[in-house]
Amino acid sequence: MAISPLFFFNYLIKNGINFFCGVPDSLLKNFCLCIDENVKKEQHIITANEGNAIALAAGYYLGTGKIPLVYMQNSGLGNAINPLLSLCDSDVYSIPMIVLLGWRGEPGVKDEPQHVKQGLIHEEILSVIGASSSIISRKSTDIPEIINLGVKTALKKQSPFFLSVKKDTFEKYNNKVEIKNSNKMIRENALEIILKKIPDDAIVVSTTGKTSREIFEIRKKNTESHKKDFLTVGSMGHCSSIALGIAISSPKRKIICIDGDGALIMHMGSLATIGQLYPINFYHILINNYVHESVGGQRTSAKNINFCDLSKANGYNNILSVNNKPDLVSKFDSFLRKSGPNFLEVKVNHDSRNDLGRPTIKPVDNKKDFMFYIKNSINNSKK
Repeated sequence: MAISPLFFFNYLIKNGINFFCGVPDSLLKNFCLCIDENVKKEQHIITANEGNAIALAAGYYLGTGKIPLVYMQNSGLGNAINPLLSLCDSDVYSIPMIVLLGWRGEPGVKDEPQHVKQGLIHEEILSVIGASSSIISRKSTDIPEIINLGVKTALKKQSPFFLSVKKDTFEKYNNKVEIKNSNKMIRENALEIILKKIPDDAIVVSTTGKTSREIFEIRKKNTESHKKDFLTVGSMGHCSSIALGIAISSPKRKIICIDGDGALIMHMGSLATIGQLYPINFYHILINNYVHESVGGQRTSAKNINFCDLSKANGYNNILSVNNKPDLVSKFDSFLRKSGPNFLEVKVNHDSRNDLGRPTIKPVDNKKDFMFYIKNSINNSKK
């Protein structure tokens, strides 16, 4: 039987845990919704990335002496390893906390391809970093004991204690808080306009989540090839750096990077590198819906960021923001005609189709087709 998020939350509170931070995960979304409804906003902070969450939690402990809880998808361990080992470890500053890990890609459990390797070595990673840990699932009947053990162990060893959460562990939580914005445009409609207007030989690099899924389905609906699109199904926050690498190696071709607000915020330093290198063929499009939609719809910090001012400060050339289809249609051609690096913010709401599918080609096949297209088109242009 699935665990009640409120039941789990209340036992954390009983153990003195009342500060929560992290990056949302679909396996933990119902627990996160529960936190949202029962904790003051200054006690629940969605961070830019998982490393930020570990550091923030460490700061909270240093300031209060109380154990915090950090939540993340296990793919976020890559971002978190540095502060876990060089800050929190018992051989360094000895900082206790509870880390709640969504176990994506668990062996024997169907999941998306980008999670397979991470899930396979999930326990091995925790072992290598010397972590104390427990596993919880919908079958767990000793949740109070597991939480008590985690808190006691974290305090005794003065280091993080990890709780690995299996798929479908938490039951649905009916959150009363609705997240809305005033934008009328739907992301999929915006993507249809963009894909229709870009040049035939342009390369598209799209961010993880529903953006890449929608691009795949739009191409399929229009009976168009997927070979010009690199769908970044994993490595959240890195699509702009991938696109930059391609832009540098293919300077005569327009490179269209289609990013998301949560992803861009996660590794915002890439903007500085793009501005420094100043690739004239680089066109950065931010689809901003203000939420982590793919993993539950939790708010990002996008509402507090002026992305146009930010891109300008980092050295982008032409900068534009639109929030409706007529403006996107009328201004997009001009955006593409001007020399880059250019930045376009497209503000949308967070609606998407319930029947939205996933790419039916393997990531490695997407890579092969993509590289073959680039190589052949370059060779043909030399003839």
